[in-house]
Amino acid sequence: MATSSAESLSPPLPELPQTFRISPLIRLTLLLFYVALTVPLPFLAKVTHAPVPPSALAVALGLGAIALYAALSERVIVTNTGIQVAYPRWVPDLLRKGWSLDWSEITALKPRSTGQGGLVYYFLTQAGEAKLLPMRVAGFARLVSLVQTKTGIDTTDVRPLSQPWMYLILLGLTLLLLLIDTWTIWTALTVGLPA
Repeated sequence: MATSSAESLSPPLPELPQTFRISPLIRLTLLLFYVALTVPLPFLAKVTHAPVPPSALAVALGLGAIALYAALSERVIVTNTGIQVAYPRWVPDLLRKGWSLDWSEITALKPRSTGQGGLVYYFLTQAGEAKLLPMRVAGFARLVSLVQTKTGIDTTDVRPLSQPWMYLILLGLTLLLLLIDTWTIWTALTVGLPA
């Protein structure tokens, strides 16, 4: 049986549900950046005899790392009936900002400018709610294509908030900072500060 040329040109719709996670590049960069900013602090607290005990500082920074990892474990789940932002069960309710919308509830995708001059997009609903479209997921183009297919909203101009090259630059600078951290920790452990 012959198919029409329009059917043969259109790509097949992906099987649902699909899960989109935050890009591995973004997760790695932000986690390493946190480590680079914080790992020398307990060593410096010990050498400088800071009023905060180094062990307490290390525990607080460890809890901060867990909170950051929890935030970066966000995932977007697209089904035939709607879209959902969810977190793993181990993430406490206090840190969760998940939401879900049925496709039939969504009326528009509205751009808003950020303080840094970028654009973010919000789903607007019939009830007047606004839900942020996650923009740092791997497969973002596929995600917005599914949104367009399911809602009929034109997503042609929707682009990710940050391009991969921005995170590659940040990752490179973070690796340089980690080298400086290594020197700082080595100095703190071997030389210390004069009395």
